[in-house]
Amino acid sequence: MYTIYHPELDALVRRLRDDHETFLAGKWDAARLARHQTDLVRATVAYVKEHSAFYRGHLAGVDPERITALDEATMAAIPFTTKDDLRAAQQDMLSRPLADAWIFYETTGTTGRSTPCPRDNTDSLHNNAALTHYYESVFRRYGDGQVIGVAGPTDLHAFSDTFGDVCRNLGLSVAKMWPHSPTVGFDRALNVMRSFPITGLFCTPGMAMTLAKRVFAAGLDPRRDFAVDVVMTTGELASPSMLANLGEIWGADAYNALYASQEASVKSAVAGDGRMYTVPLIAFNEVIDPVTGAWVAPDASGVREGELVVTHLYQGSKPLIRYRTGDLVRLTDPGPDAAVPAPALEALGRVRDRLDINGRPITGYDLENLLLRHIRGYLDYQIVLDHADGADRVTLNLQLTEDAPALDTMADAFRAAVADCRDVLGADLGFTATELGAITTTGAMVSWKAARLVDRRGTGDDASAPDAEQQAAAAIAAGRSR
Repeated sequence: MYTIYHPELDALVRRLRDDHETFLAGKWDAARLARHQTDLVRATVAYVKEHSAFYRGHLAGVDPERITALDEATMAAIPFTTKDDLRAAQQDMLSRPLADAWIFYETTGTTGRSTPCPRDNTDSLHNNAALTHYYESVFRRYGDGQVIGVAGPTDLHAFSDTFGDVCRNLGLSVAKMWPHSPTVGFDRALNVMRSFPITGLFCTPGMAMTLAKRVFAAGLDPRRDFAVDVVMTTGELASPSMLANLGEIWGADAYNALYASQEASVKSAVAGDGRMYTVPLIAFNEVIDPVTGAWVAPDASGVREGELVVTHLYQGSKPLIRYRTGDLVRLTDPGPDAAVPAPALEALGRVRDRLDINGRPITGYDLENLLLRHIRGYLDYQIVLDHADGADRVTLNLQLTEDAPALDTMADAFRAAVADCRDVLGADLGFTATELGAITTTGAMVSWKAARLVDRRGTGDDASAPDAEQQAAAAIAAGRSR
């Protein structure tokens, strides 16, 4: 209700509502969208040059009035903003004083210096309006009487605030229940889930599996003893194979619901057809070659794969210009049956986490999807890479559910996975049933690679020495194991 006390915000939220409704209804043609994005890129560049100490120098040679189209030549004349820029500039990156923000967040700082991520009302209204309209087409499938559990962090993090606000917009009851909080814990969270009961979850894929582990450890069954209809995952890689397994464990529909970050906010969100789509009313996206910085052209199927670059189309606390996310994405042009008239997006993992297995490149997302495509009934997984006899080899460590078949009875699924691995990667694939520790819960805090991958292929005296991310993940895991 705070917008009624600020007439300019009340007018803004009504315009955002109308814009998203007409856009999703297919009433924006390409020319209208191009005008919208061009005008707002120009406005954001002018805004940050005036208000941000960093951008005043960084964009000194950029004239906003010369931005008349968003083609490659025009954008190439504007320098990138990088994560190193954010770390170095700190508050100089901001376009408004901290006192003008309604809330302060920051990046986790697990592997480097934290960076400030304040949000003012303009920031939150733009991002949450987009999520509200995209998610409405998902939640309407589950009818009335929904109670949504938000199982994510609250301190200095946007997770719970964002999903709580969006659910409120949609008329959904919310329970904020971060199981890693000392005031909540897993036992209390599970009690809340059963007693309400909770019908939907916002959480990471790792949290969905950890909750299921705790359910089985208590002698209960997620499908029988809980009423979860929908699992909305975010914060980590979530391939179709992973989502199918989560759905089977919980007896629910599982979605990759949001691709976002503290510093860049919403980059894509799920809609009613289960696909994630970009948010072109609030961000202009480029897909670049991470080495050359040049735009990636779509292939014959309209697919672009490369590093995502984001420019914000709203003027809030910390708009970013040509921000290199460091993430690989796969963008597919919308077809006539798309739920959103915008490119579908698959988040493939970080650029620096790309793998080479037997000379064949693969992303973390595609590796997870490949290895787990035929396997169901696991509560956790970790991938181990070894090198022997001149070739790379893959081992998949699985923690299985209480009622999952024994490994020797899952022969058909394993044979199919082995065949896929040999075909795509030229690698043998082995399996181990084991209990996996808390290290696999650290993906959202550190990285998918630190949480899910053990690469033993290094050479030299320091080959086995953990890097900074592995050390950070191990420290977090140690705290969660106590």
